[in-house]
Amino acid sequence: MDMQKWVADLIAAEKKKPLPVVSFPAIQVMGISVKDLIEDAGLQAEAMKIVADRLDTSASVSFMDLSVEAEAFGSEIRVSDEEVPTVVGSIVDEDSDPDDLVVPEVGAGRTGLYVEAIRRVVPLIDDRPVLAGVIGPFSLAGRLMDVNEIMPLCYEEPELVSAVLDKTTDFIIAYTKAFKEAGADGVVVAEPMAGLLSPDLMGEFSTPYVRRIVDEVQDEAFAVVYHNCGASVVKAHEQVFATGAAAYHFGNAIDMADIMPLVPADCVAMGNIDPAGEIKNGTPESVRAATTALMESCASYPNFVPSTGCDVPPMAPWENIEAFFDAVDSFYK
Repeated sequence: MDMQKWVADLIAAEKKKPLPVVSFPAIQVMGISVKDLIEDAGLQAEAMKIVADRLDTSASVSFMDLSVEAEAFGSEIRVSDEEVPTVVGSIVDEDSDPDDLVVPEVGAGRTGLYVEAIRRVVPLIDDRPVLAGVIGPFSLAGRLMDVNEIMPLCYEEPELVSAVLDKTTDFIIAYTKAFKEAGADGVVVAEPMAGLLSPDLMGEFSTPYVRRIVDEVQDEAFAVVYHNCGASVVKAHEQVFATGAAAYHFGNAIDMADIMPLVPADCVAMGNIDPAGEIKNGTPESVRAATTALMESCASYPNFVPSTGCDVPPMAPWENIEAFFDAVDSFYK
């Protein structure tokens, strides 16, 4: 698929098809658990097809499981039946020699399974792009080094952080290329931890590494969507857009109306209904009200596409997901 044309067509469209990050809620329809889903490529392909059949989205998105890459490096993860997996502890600390950190082969842990899921689902969804998902380089480094430890280490041991980032970036590039070879039309690079950084630190420890990924994989037929759900993206917008991604996805920690005037006109920007507070814990009425308010504040920008602020939790009610789509449709009508 010509992904440059896809972006241009989205911007030119009078009515935008929404692109919420909805994948895990398919388990409710399938009668399975999150644990079942993350361990079976066939179930993942089936889940993405179910979502595509139920929701008229501008693209099909894979699972935002930010534990997969860390697990491949050797991290311990915690899995439950109704929540997305999480990483436990760290495998790199201030006393570690980064040379001892081995970059895994694509296929380690569950990475091969996730690539196979994309390979299986691509023939099933032929009316829109299929986007795989990977974690961003700083966010992966944070899981390997512990989320609470990497921030002070940026000041105290910057060489260590940079050495780990070189390795996380190398792996993400290889992993993304595997998705590309499997038929994906693009990838969502989830870099939420970069949203905790100041503009200067983002420019040192995130942007250059994301840019390496973009330069290696993005072309006419393959797009990178950069996701950052942090509160600092407005202040650090120059660093965010220096990544060179084709599209951007922002979380509900910011007011979408604050970032839209700053987005390059030839790039799509997506966001940002609260996936937990509204889609999971709200009501159809509150979801419609929040979505209508978002549309009223941002729909005048041609490159705005309505979305959720992050991935929708597995047990979010489908009636709330559908209320989001109903509100977008009603706004355009």
